[in-house]
Amino acid sequence: MVLFAAAACGGDDAAVRDDALSPVSSTMATASSTSTAAPAATSTTAEPRAPVIGTDECAHVIEAEIEFRDDGLADVSATVRSADTGWEKYADAWVVRGPEGVVLGERVLAHPHETEQPFIRSLRGVSIPEDVTEVEIAARDSVVGFCGDTLTVAVERP
Repeated sequence: MVLFAAAACGGDDAAVRDDALSPVSSTMATASSTSTAAPAATSTTAEPRAPVIGTDECAHVIEAEIEFRDDGLADVSATVRSADTGWEKYADAWVVRGPEGVVLGERVLAHPHETEQPFIRSLRGVSIPEDVTEVEIAARDSVVGFCGDTLTVAVERP
């Protein structure tokens, strides 16, 4: 069973991060940390894969970062660029996918960001299983769905 949590994201500043959401739980094993070292951060601006459809109508992930906490859970931030036009069409979520497309976390975006492009939002407390070495971050558009550039991010634990 997969559970989703949502809260509004706010602020007009493109660098504002919303960190108040819970992760999606999954049937995969929970990662745990046995290290007492400081949490590590992984960031990427690597070339994203080509979009499924050749249009600027999609929501695109253009940068992402994973930072592990002392409790072994990960805080994930994503920078999204989208063709938001208002409530009729906007980036309404982004997800963290593990192997075989299993959704490890979902960040629901509760409103359009037409005047804030690109924008950064975060998801706290994502459980990434120990055997997962990379995750994919993908954004969804409220009209055309998942179709834009995604990023594959290496999972580097402390």
